[in-house]
Amino acid sequence: MSEWCGCPVVDDATSWENAQHILTDAELSDGLPLVPPTRRRLEAMVAGIAGRADSHGMMPPMFGDITPDAVAYQCVIAGCQPAELPVVLAAAEAILEPDFNLLGIATTTGTACVALCVHGPIARKLGINAGTNCLGPGNRANASIGRALQLCIRNIGGARAETGDMATMGQPGKYTFCFAERSDGPFPTLTARRGLGADASAITVMGISGTAEVLPGDGEGATPEAILSPIVEGMRAGIVMSSVHRKNERGEQVFLLPLEMADPEVRPGLERAAQGARASGTPFISFFTPTAILALARDAGFKEVQHVSAAMLDQRYFAGRTDGLRPPNNSEELLVATT
Repeated sequence: MSEWCGCPVVDDATSWENAQHILTDAELSDGLPLVPPTRRRLEAMVAGIAGRADSHGMMPPMFGDITPDAVAYQCVIAGCQPAELPVVLAAAEAILEPDFNLLGIATTTGTACVALCVHGPIARKLGINAGTNCLGPGNRANASIGRALQLCIRNIGGARAETGDMATMGQPGKYTFCFAERSDGPFPTLTARRGLGADASAITVMGISGTAEVLPGDGEGATPEAILSPIVEGMRAGIVMSSVHRKNERGEQVFLLPLEMADPEVRPGLERAAQGARASGTPFISFFTPTAILALARDAGFKEVQHVSAAMLDQRYFAGRTDGLRPPNNSEELLVATT
């Protein structure tokens, strides 16, 4: 049997069941079924990738070499498409930054794992879910990209149970944890706040201990106080539960705000507009997501389509104004399409 970066390459004639046995015996399985890594699939994954054997760093805890070829193998068995390899490779390289402390995350007896957020046009191009159930099942890109990164940590980094990974209980996020950030929400995107631009293609990697739901104090989030007060209490609880109050550096806490938590001053207008559209009997559907409207425009025959978000317009035309003039949070979203 041939190999790819020290891992077995399965022949096309090998049955699915035998392929699973081969990969499990090689200690490459995370417990879920794996896509058989045939030579054809592996070559397709790395087609057009330069420097396939170049090292991007050594991944703890066992310090395996992160190369495009090695990461491509994990992408294949995780079910990724070739276009997703650069995202997984970038994430694998990002978690090698010393400040990220992958050695601690990978080897702790606690529940820490790596989460990946993908931003901007690349997230939309790859179809990574940023909307309903974005942290749950149902989207292949979210599941496969996140799983490939976890397999890199396991199979290249060596964080296997009872050897490199010493978690006493672990958590489901170690199977996969990948989602996208919306660019059309009422708040500036994370890439904008980091100085990369309002709609830049980028990734964010996070070491997390799990997820917890924080509900508005009034059950609806009708006021800013009803939304923010429970968040403050949740942050305090997180500090106590994780014992970070005993440490000199507390790190960061991450909150994901769904679209229904939009500015309370804006939300009633959105709801009234939705009711009006339904009541008028107009022959169209309102409130498209950017991904959906771009797809519809392409299906209608437009060759070049672009979504210009309210945040992008704000950044381009209103950033730096000294008079405080800003468009409302529910300002227009534009579709630019050419034939």
